[in-house]
Amino acid sequence: MATNQHLVIISLDALGFRDLREHQAELPVLSGLMTGGTWVKSVTGIYPTLTYPSHTTIITGQYPSVHGIVNNTKLQPTRRSPDWYWYQKDVQVPTLYDLARQKKLTTAAFLWPVTAGSKITYNLAEIFPNRIWTNQVLVSLKASSPLFLLAMNHKYGHLRNGIKQPQLDEFITACAVDTLTNKKPNLTMIHLVDMDSMRHRYGVRSSEAMAALHRLDRHVGQLIDATKAAGTFADTNFVILGDHYQINVDHMIHLNTLFAQQGWLTARQDQTFEDDWSVMAKTADGSTYIYTRPEFDQLDELKALVSQVEGVETIITGEAAARRGADPACALMVEAQEGYYFTDESRRPTVVEPVHPATLGQPDRYHGVHGYDPTKPDYQTTLLFNGPAVKAGGTIETANLVDEAPTFARLLGLNFDGPMPGHCLDGVFKDQTKKRERGKAGGHQHH
Repeated sequence: MATNQHLVIISLDALGFRDLREHQAELPVLSGLMTGGTWVKSVTGIYPTLTYPSHTTIITGQYPSVHGIVNNTKLQPTRRSPDWYWYQKDVQVPTLYDLARQKKLTTAAFLWPVTAGSKITYNLAEIFPNRIWTNQVLVSLKASSPLFLLAMNHKYGHLRNGIKQPQLDEFITACAVDTLTNKKPNLTMIHLVDMDSMRHRYGVRSSEAMAALHRLDRHVGQLIDATKAAGTFADTNFVILGDHYQINVDHMIHLNTLFAQQGWLTARQDQTFEDDWSVMAKTADGSTYIYTRPEFDQLDELKALVSQVEGVETIITGEAAARRGADPACALMVEAQEGYYFTDESRRPTVVEPVHPATLGQPDRYHGVHGYDPTKPDYQTTLLFNGPAVKAGGTIETANLVDEAPTFARLLGLNFDGPMPGHCLDGVFKDQTKKRERGKAGGHQHH
């Protein structure tokens, strides 16, 4: 089949099925895309439902246990602020943008997670300074396409205020609009984080989060208009997706504080702990991994202890976690009830404590989080397709996050080799026989 040579993937971080189901009427751009394209309504994410593992699944089609990005941040218990999985070298399987490059297609990415140091043609990597002696521009320069980054910063740097929202999304959108207009990449991936940050800070259904949803609708419109200015619109398929949803919380669970009380780790003043731990928790917010040293032999006791903690919903073994696509190296994986989330803090006054409203916005102090089991009720994300290859007025009731990459590959005429846990969503595509007849009758229209 002939394929279109342009694909624009726009990730609206923390976009839920509920957002489009309940607010379609207030979102003119997304509503138009839904009417003129195909809406995949309820999309089940991966476990844990975090941004970095999810975005890596979205462009590899594999679960975290296979692609290697099992959390947002790395296991560095002695560090107050562990490194994030910024670099593509940590991804253990081929990505959509690698396949595109092999076919000599140009690629662009704007704040797409885990792309630092990749061979993306035009890349503004998502990476931020994690050491006192580095600064944002230097860190990004090392990780991105240097001349491209400098040019974008020079043109649009005035729009941003560090990594604060909504200014960061304004900056990213301006850079992406410029690139779509002037460089016309074959594959463009854009990650907008405004709504996710508002949900963390103010709550999932807060007026601040809803205002961000309206801003995102406007940004999607700006990105579509850029392809019209470039003359590529008629040949561009658009994908709008979420990576996960969020759930409101009011209590924190500090399992490392509990483990310190048991003498399984040595807590430090700054909430980290010494490297001689025998058991440690590593948060994924709504869930948490528990890791143990090989010589630790009290797993039953550990499980019994954790199961008694207020706010704990379920505990599964490392083997069961691996079957769910999570980190096969963990000893246990623990799921919080709605309203609760986990931190890594080791010296809190109590193991479970309420989130004080005055602390919201500080590190690890949230009003909304994600990371939970993706099958929790009404916790699904969503997915929209629109473009010349896409069926108009179509809906697909359910899909999985692992189905997205094979579908995107088909839109660009690419193929992932080897076994894929998901499948291409064939229902998104226009029927080929009808397409040929319509071709005789004078081409396609899409809006």
